[in-house]
Amino acid sequence: MNNEPFSVVPLKINYKTLEDFKQFREYGLEELYMLEDLEENLIENHLRSPFFGIYDGDRLVARMSLYEIEAPYDRFFQPPQNYYELWKLEVLPDYRNKGLGSKMVQYAKNLNHPIKTNARSRSDQFWLKMGFQPVHYDPNRDRGENPYVWLPEGIELQK
Repeated sequence: MNNEPFSVVPLKINYKTLEDFKQFREYGLEELYMLEDLEENLIENHLRSPFFGIYDGDRLVARMSLYEIEAPYDRFFQPPQNYYELWKLEVLPDYRNKGLGSKMVQYAKNLNHPIKTNARSRSDQFWLKMGFQPVHYDPNRDRGENPYVWLPEGIELQK
């Protein structure tokens, strides 16, 4: 693990991470519950984990998933390209308002690919502060989601 306090690290797909995720369920919304995602990855034995987190000592205190979407499925960016879908960003209550959520998002932005996320209720200001912008709702594409995107330099939204 990195010695820098509160640094973002890739999470291993193993049973320890599965145990770490259990602490988030009682605090998070059901849609943020990542145990099923992790269990699927354990079974599929992916080599590269889509899960990232921040530890305080041995305790996982913040987490997110970043799934790479390939260019043929890009319905947001111009030119069409691979991008990241940021899901399930959550910080445990005792660690909120310490910049950990921002640190997680900045980690994703430093990968220098466009990012799409879905703003949950009352999170719009956070995403705007992080440099994301809402996209015009398209019922065929968005299916009830509330997409926000971050665009690296030289990338535009599809018309």
